[in-house]
Amino acid sequence: MTSLTSRRRFLQGATAAVAFPTIIPSSVRGQNPPSSRIHLGVIGTGGKAMGGAQNFQAGTTAQITALADPNRPNMQPFRDAFQVPEKRCYSDFNELLALKDIDAVLVGTPDHWHVPVSIAAAKAGKHVYCEKPMSVSIAEGRALVKAIHESGVVFQHGTQLRSQDCTRIACELVRNGYFGNVRKVIVGSPPGLAIGPLAPQPVPPTLDWKMWAGPGAPVEYRDVIVGEIPGQGLRGWYFMKRFSPSGWIAGYGVHDIDLAHWGLGLELTGPVRVEGRGTFPKQGLFDTVLDYELTFTYADGRQILMTDTGKNRHGVKFMHENGNDWVFCRSELDASNRDLLRPQRKESDTKLYASRLHELNFIECIQSRKPTITPVEVAHRSTSVCHIGAICLDLGRPLEWNPVAEKFVNDDEANKRLAV
Repeated sequence: MTSLTSRRRFLQGATAAVAFPTIIPSSVRGQNPPSSRIHLGVIGTGGKAMGGAQNFQAGTTAQITALADPNRPNMQPFRDAFQVPEKRCYSDFNELLALKDIDAVLVGTPDHWHVPVSIAAAKAGKHVYCEKPMSVSIAEGRALVKAIHESGVVFQHGTQLRSQDCTRIACELVRNGYFGNVRKVIVGSPPGLAIGPLAPQPVPPTLDWKMWAGPGAPVEYRDVIVGEIPGQGLRGWYFMKRFSPSGWIAGYGVHDIDLAHWGLGLELTGPVRVEGRGTFPKQGLFDTVLDYELTFTYADGRQILMTDTGKNRHGVKFMHENGNDWVFCRSELDASNRDLLRPQRKESDTKLYASRLHELNFIECIQSRKPTITPVEVAHRSTSVCHIGAICLDLGRPLEWNPVAEKFVNDDEANKRLAV
């Protein structure tokens, strides 16, 4: 069985152990709002999930009451921090999803589990907060969009930069024409990493490696895949196509693409052309792109230029139509001239969605039934741009894209990469 076939079949049956409820709870459909206390399960308790879990516990009415992770030592810091009893800690996420008292889940797994777990959660009637990037392929992303819409659960994507005032202000200034007709956005995002050849190692007895690795081509265990890269503080799986096919372009860059889309009002579409170049490791365990340059062109001619941070500042720079001035956002708001950030605003200006805390927005939307600040279709589109770029770099040539059909134009080789 090929990796592609294996993963496709697995995705189709991802919820075999958690059947779609015959009667979806009324709280999911919004007929009966849930109580003020949301019971939250955390699936995947690696380093990234802790920050989100802490925000849920401290900044919302959610209470973390169950955990799931095939790497059992990962759960101990969560058990200590959130007082989760041992009997509610599981190696198999399906056991957590079978708990009737769980209202929602935080999906903090490695990338290759985001969609299978999120679909299973949606079909079990659990609201889903999914860490970024939403998917490892465009086909998987579209499958999750379908599952969320069919189930009626609330979905939030972990592109939490939207919930910062500075990014919303920058995007509002662009949307309302204070920088003229912005035709170009420059995105800088971190490069990938390389590592030398590493010999296979014994699987720790506390790790269910088969469950952790999931469907796909067999991979021999190395500590650096699951644990931290020495001196980097990052897990090795981020830079392996087996687990994260688009590498750091999607793993980190989706934050910045999402903000570029927000400012340009392109959240529900995609580019029509991509071209670029990238450098890949010549040997070793890691095989995703290192440094890169990508140009995404949209139907109206506007462009997003995405490079590694060796070439551009980390963040999103919206270029004024005069070609010189700019406004920048990420964790801060900046401009070529600070006066550009203080225009005389008009009452008629478009006001973008304001959120005080990403996790709080998710909980509030569960109770109000309103869309979250990063709903599933928006998440899918921003993640898709990253996958389109990675495919372009892998093939080493420009590609034409149809954002309506979500297919490459007259390119069978590229279209084979829509699913992994």
